[in-house]
Amino acid sequence: MSAKAMKPLLVEIGTEELPVKALPGLARAFFDGVVAGLGKRGVEIDATGARPLYTPRRLAVHLPGVASEQPAQASEVLGPYVNIALDADGLPTRALEGFAAKAGVDWKDLERTTDNKGERFVHRAVKAGARTADLLPEVVAEAVAGMPIPKPMRWGAHAHGFARPVHWLVLLHGNDVVDAEVMGVRSDRMSRGHRFMHDKPVWFSTPDDYVEFLRGARVLVDPDERRARIVAEVESAARAVGGTARIDAGILEEVNGLVEWPRGVACSFEHEFLAVPAEALVTTMETNQKFFPILDGEGKLTEHFVGIANIESRDEAEVRKGYERVIRPRFADAKFFFLEDLKQGLPSMGEGLAGVTYQARLGSVADKVARVAALAGAVAGAVGADPAAARRAAALSKNDLQSRMVNEFPELQGIAGRYYAVAAGEAVEVAEAIDEAYRPRFAGDDIALSPLGKVLAIAERLDTLAGGFAAGLKPTGNKDPFALRRNALGLARTLIESGFDVDLPELVDAAVSQLPAEVQPHPDRDTADLPHELYDFIVDRLRGYYADKGVPAQHFSAVADKRPASLYDFDRRIDAIGSFAQLPEAEALAAANKRIGNILKKADGAVGGTIDPALLSEAPERALAEAVEVLYAETGQALSKGDYATVLNHLARLRPQVDAFFDGVMVNAEDLDVRANRLALLKRLSDRLGSVAAIEHLST
Repeated sequence: MSAKAMKPLLVEIGTEELPVKALPGLARAFFDGVVAGLGKRGVEIDATGARPLYTPRRLAVHLPGVASEQPAQASEVLGPYVNIALDADGLPTRALEGFAAKAGVDWKDLERTTDNKGERFVHRAVKAGARTADLLPEVVAEAVAGMPIPKPMRWGAHAHGFARPVHWLVLLHGNDVVDAEVMGVRSDRMSRGHRFMHDKPVWFSTPDDYVEFLRGARVLVDPDERRARIVAEVESAARAVGGTARIDAGILEEVNGLVEWPRGVACSFEHEFLAVPAEALVTTMETNQKFFPILDGEGKLTEHFVGIANIESRDEAEVRKGYERVIRPRFADAKFFFLEDLKQGLPSMGEGLAGVTYQARLGSVADKVARVAALAGAVAGAVGADPAAARRAAALSKNDLQSRMVNEFPELQGIAGRYYAVAAGEAVEVAEAIDEAYRPRFAGDDIALSPLGKVLAIAERLDTLAGGFAAGLKPTGNKDPFALRRNALGLARTLIESGFDVDLPELVDAAVSQLPAEVQPHPDRDTADLPHELYDFIVDRLRGYYADKGVPAQHFSAVADKRPASLYDFDRRIDAIGSFAQLPEAEALAAANKRIGNILKKADGAVGGTIDPALLSEAPERALAEAVEVLYAETGQALSKGDYATVLNHLARLRPQVDAFFDGVMVNAEDLDVRANRLALLKRLSDRLGSVAAIEHLST
C-alpha cells in the first residue's frame, strides 16, 4: 500500500456527560473496537502513537493512517467433482451448469483442483477491495455495540441505547466526511467546544486538526495532557501556600473524567477543624468532593485544599466560596461526632456489641471479639509478642463500630478506634494495633507494621475464615459476602511478609475450636474436614500472589504439593526452587523423580525403606546408593534449618549417578529381593529429592 493511499481517520461520538468511573474503559473499548473492526476487514492501519481520546462529553479515535480501501479480495469456491460434473460425452451436467451460473462464468472458464476424494471444479476470482469509507459505518456500529455498557440509557422516541444520549458524530477519513449514522445521529465534520467557555461548533478540515482545534475551543481531549494539567494546577496552588499536595491516583483519575478544561482553585477551611482526625477530613475532601488536600513539610494536613473547576471563571472567588461552603457542614458533623465519641470513651462503646449480630450462626460482634482475643493471645505467644497486650487490643478492636464517627464514615473503622484508644490512655502499641488489624485494606496495601498489629490482623482473619466456612458462607463464583478470599490473602501475606514461622494448621485448628458448638466440624456435617479445607483455601490464594511476582505456576505447584505447615517456610521453598530451576541439572532430576514416582506407584505392595548393601550387585546402583547416603549426611542439618537452597544444590550433584543408574540398571529384576532392594533405594532417593518440593512439576 503506498503512503499516498494512507489517510488519517477521526471518529468522535459526542454525548451528555459520561459516567466518570466507566469513562476510561468505555474509551478503550471504543478505540479497540474500531481498530479491530478495520483489522478484521483487512484494512491497513498506522496506529503509531494512537490511543483513546476522551472527555466527559466525547469518545474519540484518531488514527494517523488508514488505507483508502481493502486489499484485493481473493476467493475460492469449490464445485462438483468431475465424475458428477461431466457426463460420459464430457458435456456439463446440470450440477456443473448450476455451479457455473451461480459463479457468473462459463463452465469452460472454471479451474480444476484435486483433493483426497478426486478431481473437482473450482471457481477462483479476485475482486477489488471495498472502499474504507464504505466499511466505516459498519465498523463504528460494531465498535459501539461491543462497548461494556451494563445499563444503557434510552432517549427520545427511538429504541437506541447508550451510556448517555448521543448528540453528534464526527467521521472523517482524510479531508472527507464519511456518511454514517450512529443512534439516529448523522456524521459531520462538526464537533463542539467547551460547554461554557466555547459553546459553539468546532469545524475540522482534517483529522489531524482534532486535538489542536479542540484545545483552542477550551477542550483538552487527550487524557494524558488533561491529567498533567490537573497535577500542575494542584501542585502550583500547594506551593503558593507553602505546602505539598496529596494527589491520590484514584481521585486524580476521577477528576480527569469530570473536566474538559481543568483550573485549580486554592481554598481553605477553619483551622479548628484540624482537631478532627485527619482521615475524616481527607475522606470528605477526596471521596466526597474530589478535592486535593495540602500537607505541610511534616506530611500533616493543613487547612488548605485545591478544587478543580471545569472553567476559567471571571470571578474565581465565588468558585472558592462554593467549594469551601460545600465541605463545611461535613467537617462540622465530623467535629461534633468526634467530640461526642471522646465524651463516651472507647471502652464504654463496646458495651453495645453484645446486641449487634455478627452472623446468625456465629453470634454477636461481642462473641467474635472474644474469639479473636483468645486467638490473638495464642498467636502472640507463638511469634514473641505480648499476649496480654494482644488480648487487650483485640478486646477493644471493634468498639469503634459503635462510634458516631464510624457510623458516618464507615471507612474509618480501626482508624477511629486508634484515636479513641489514645484518648482513653491505652498503650500506643495497643492503639496502633486496633488500626493496623484492618491491613492490608485493599489490593497492593501494605500489611500491618507493628508486631501487635500483625498479631491482631492474623487473629481477626483466622476467625473470619473459620467462621465463614463453618457457617456455610464459602465463596461461590463471584459471590463472597464475607470477603473470605481477601481475608485469606491478607492472612497469608501477613504471615509470609512478617517472617512468622508458625504452624498454619495449628492456627486454623485453634480458630475452629473457638467457634460455637452448633457450627463445629462433625462427622455428620459437611464441615467435618474444615481445617484441611481452610488450609487449602488459604494456600490457593497464593497462586495469584506469586504469579504477580513472576513465579511460574509449576514452581508454586511443586511447593504446594508438599503442604508446608508454615507459609513463611512455603515462601522460602518457593525462592529455593526458583534458583534450583535455573541449574542445568534441574530438568533431568525433575524427570527422574517423576519416573521414580511412577515406578513406585506400580510396585506390588509397600516399598521398604531399608537398603541391603549386599544386594547391590551393579556398579551404577552401588554408586547411587553411596551418593544417596552422602546426600543424606550433607543435607540433614540444612533441611532441618530450612536452608533449602543448600539442599537443592546438593541434589543437583546427584545427576550423574541417577543418569547412570537408569541407563545401566533394570529396576524390576527377576530376583524379587534385588528388585525390592532397588525399589527401596529409589524410594530413599525420592524422599530426599522431594524433601523441599515436588520437583517432578518442573519436568516439561
